[in-house]
Amino acid sequence: MEQATFGAGCFWCVEAVFQDLKGVDKVVSGYMGGRIANPTYKEVCSGLTGHAEVAQITYDPTVISFEELLEVFWKTHDPTTLNRQGADTGTQYRSAVFYHNEEQHRLADEYKQKLNAAHAFPNPIVTEIVPVTTFYAAEDYHQNYYNQNGQQPYCQFVVKPKVDKVRQVFADKLKTEKASVR
Repeated sequence: MEQATFGAGCFWCVEAVFQDLKGVDKVVSGYMGGRIANPTYKEVCSGLTGHAEVAQITYDPTVISFEELLEVFWKTHDPTTLNRQGADTGTQYRSAVFYHNEEQHRLADEYKQKLNAAHAFPNPIVTEIVPVTTFYAAEDYHQNYYNQNGQQPYCQFVVKPKVDKVRQVFADKLKTEKASVR
């Protein structure tokens, strides 16, 4: 098993996007890239800790590759907006790839350069690609949030469209029990 860590806005969205993919064993919402140890959600939301909301993904590289995870990452958020995703604003919502090794670093850099060269987005990509730092799991109530709170308005209007997009665009990459749910 290997790990990938992505920041792409609210971690509820990122967690929900990745947890139904074949080869993904576990997705944990948390915080990375900040200046203090054991931050709380309230502290991270203040913008003073420097942490990003992230999802740490444990996956089987023989089933799903890091490149495939990157493809899902790039296609399920706007990597051109600095410190925001939709109405969520602040440094904790920044787009980031926290790489765990040099291979992930190289692949993320190459993918970002390829997308920019192809003008895949109307504006340049601002995603930071930085080494992994200490990961702090978010509070228990943030874990598996969409699956437990899917009827809440934020989940319906923000998370669900991303999950629906993954189910449509990446149907071949979904765990079988999820592939039939549309």
